[in-house]
Amino acid sequence: MNLSDSQTGGLGLRRISAMEAVLGHLRDAIERGEYAVGDKLPSEAELCRTLEVSRPVLREALRALQTMGLTASRTGKGTFVVAQAVEDPTFGDYAASDLLEVRRHIEIPVAGYAALRRTPENLDHLNHLLDRMERETDTTAWVAMDTLFHLAVAEAAQNPVFRRVIEEIRDALARQSAFLNELGGRREQSNREHRAIVEALTSGSEHDSLEAMSHHLDRVETTLTNIMRPQRTGPSAEGGPGA
Repeated sequence: MNLSDSQTGGLGLRRISAMEAVLGHLRDAIERGEYAVGDKLPSEAELCRTLEVSRPVLREALRALQTMGLTASRTGKGTFVVAQAVEDPTFGDYAASDLLEVRRHIEIPVAGYAALRRTPENLDHLNHLLDRMERETDTTAWVAMDTLFHLAVAEAAQNPVFRRVIEEIRDALARQSAFLNELGGRREQSNREHRAIVEALTSGSEHDSLEAMSHHLDRVETTLTNIMRPQRTGPSAEGGPGA
């Protein structure tokens, strides 16, 4: 079985990477019960041979399985199945549902305050970050700037407590961002959403800024939901998942 080449999920769907193909294969095997809860997955060497992929690709897929809560790695023993269905993935110290709930209660009103209080220096910083993000092709570098963008919006609200809250969840935001970009193809859409947020802040419209940040978080939730609970459709299905 060769999963090393990029594949497509059908006409009109986004191309998937080798890592996504490996993740999908292993996730399906777990959900079908081929690997039951408590079972140990084959060794990395065996999986690499069977799936015909490199070890870095396999390890990325195994990390994604752990984030989804399907497996757990035990040092010196291997990777074991701990759940048969995805419930609520964890990013660092926080569950995705908890993270999103807090983000909605903090980042949406923060955007409104930022529209009323931002300085020319705040706007220059945000635009500079966006320009760099739109040119960046490396996922790790883009994710780092993504967290800086959300910190910069908090700074524009001119309340140090808001920045402190975003700092607290910064690692979780980075992990979630990397996960969504790797599996949901979020980068270009996220860039557009970030641009809309900055345009609203520049206009000084509290309403538009609230709406732009709310839309951004809606799209994050939609993409996460599509990854966690993908629709099982036949080859005749038209279009692709929201991302």
